[in-house]
Amino acid sequence: MEAVGVEVSKKKKREFRKWAPYLFITPWIIGFVGFTLGPLLFSLYMSLHDWPVTREPIFVGLQNYINMFTKDPQFYKSIILTFKFAVIFVPLNMVIALILAMLLTQHVKGVRFFRTIFYLPSVISGVAISIIWGWIFNTKYGILNYLLKLIGVEGPQWLVNPRWAIIAVVIASAWGVGSMMLIFYTNIKSIPKDYYEAAVMDGASPLRQFFSITIPIITPTILFNLITSTITALQQLTLVILLTGGGPLKSTYFYGLYVFENAFKHQRLGYASANAWIMFLIILCLTAIIFKSSDAWVFYEAEVKSAKKTKKGRK
Repeated sequence: MEAVGVEVSKKKKREFRKWAPYLFITPWIIGFVGFTLGPLLFSLYMSLHDWPVTREPIFVGLQNYINMFTKDPQFYKSIILTFKFAVIFVPLNMVIALILAMLLTQHVKGVRFFRTIFYLPSVISGVAISIIWGWIFNTKYGILNYLLKLIGVEGPQWLVNPRWAIIAVVIASAWGVGSMMLIFYTNIKSIPKDYYEAAVMDGASPLRQFFSITIPIITPTILFNLITSTITALQQLTLVILLTGGGPLKSTYFYGLYVFENAFKHQRLGYASANAWIMFLIILCLTAIIFKSSDAWVFYEAEVKSAKKTKKGRK
């Protein structure tokens, strides 16, 4: 009887070990279904309806999507503006983050202090950043135009001139580059020093070491930052609402603001849901294209080791 009891106890322990991982991730699953997947599917349902805030929804099928592509010129204008912003913002953001990360890897005094200072803006809320940059860009008493005036340059009307407004939003957005910088920094610091020592012995300059050692090794991190930065750029909303409100003359009327106003200003929840789903599909396609292109320029350590073993086996 005791042997049977021990066997039953062991069986229960095995069963518990089998299901324990699922118990630990249950809170995440509940949160994902309740706050991500559920709203996502409900928004798809909403996009098939004419859904004013004050009236009952009416099923219209794909009419919202048809109207968007055939009767709404602002849809195309907003998408073009958003892509224009992304084309400027994404490369600039990544270059600044990589430069800062490289600077932080240098053995200089107070590097921890600078690391904290560079990272700090990324934890500040978008509202606070908008207020700060609104003061900086102010035409009359803004510090940026004041500094430009000191060197004899007449500062532009950053938030009033349509040609400069999108540049102002790009600058304000790039200020929160700390998270990306930290990811680059962590990856660069993990590169073995032996690689650089061997390169120095071969006479490689610091610039050659950067392009021949650092960049190839951190390409997986570049891929991750490229995707996240692209998604962030295409969903830009907070800074646009608070800095420019989409103006002047709708020169910063990005797609996120277009969706927001359709939903809460014009009270067309179904149409706004259709707008959001189109952006979701655009982001999905862009992410797939970036992943597909990564085969040509992203190098993984496991793949390199596998290739070396294959070559040795052939010899």
